[in-house]
Order: sequence, then C-alpha cells, then structure tokens
Amino acid sequence: MKNLIWIAITLFIIFTDQLSKYLIVKNVNHGNHIPVIDEFFYITHHENTGAAWGILQNRLYILIPLTVVFTIIIGYILFKTKNKILKLSLSFVLGGAIGNFIDRVSKGKVVDFLDFYFGNYNFPTFNIADTFIVLGTIILAVYILFFNKKEDTKIWGF
Repeated sequence: MKNLIWIAITLFIIFTDQLSKYLIVKNVNHGNHIPVIDEFFYITHHENTGAAWGILQNRLYILIPLTVVFTIIIGYILFKTKNKILKLSLSFVLGGAIGNFIDRVSKGKVVDFLDFYFGNYNFPTFNIADTFIVLGTIILAVYILFFNKKEDTKIWGF
C-alpha cells in the first residue's frame, strides 16, 4: 500500500507517454512541423531507432536487454528505499524507460515529437518518456549530492 503512489506515478507517465505518441502518429504526418512558438517550439513526427540523440541506431538487441536489466534494478531500489526523493526520481526514470521500451518492442522504434530550436541549433527531438527520464535523473543527482544518507547506501549493496 505504501508503494502505491510510486506505482501510480510510474503508470501515469507510461500512459501519458503512450497516449501522446498515439495522438502524434494518428494526427501528424511523418516529418511535418507544426509551430507552437514560431522559430522556437514545434510539434513534429519523428521516429528514432536508437537511444537519446540517435546513438545506437538500429541496435535494439542492445537497447531492449539493457532496458530490462535497468528496469529490474530500478524497481528493486524503488521498493527497497524509504526516501521519497529517491522514490520520486526512480518512478520518473522507470515510467519513461518503460514508455520507450513499449515502443521499441512493439514498433522497433520510438516516436519523438517535441522539437526545439535555439537560434540555428535544433535540439534533438524527444518525447514525454525522455522528459521524465531526464527529470528523474536530475532529481536523482540532487538526491545523491545533497540528501543521500549513510543508511541509504545499504540498498546499493556496499
């Protein structure tokens, strides 16, 4: 019962990610750019067969097993720790990882659609799952740097 909120957060992220990708696939032609804030933010439809920033293109045989391993590790730590900041960060990362995992397993690629331009620089297109992975990683870094206590490290096994 005490872990229900973290499961709900993870499931909400997965649901939101999958719903947003479904809406993009159904309503935006591949490669189209719909301006939200002209010359800064666009909704587009891009498909990525790799990981972040297009690394490991067409390497599902690496990405899928890695995601399974990391999901098991993150899930284990999520249920073992009592720290709410750590639980929040891991719920975010887990929800995002599973969201992209579903795409990789079902379609062989991940749908990306959030596209930002900073002057002449086009930031790599990303999705809701990626957003939560990054937010979770930032929260995890803050936790490790500022809130980690000696007793919390027992979870990691050393």
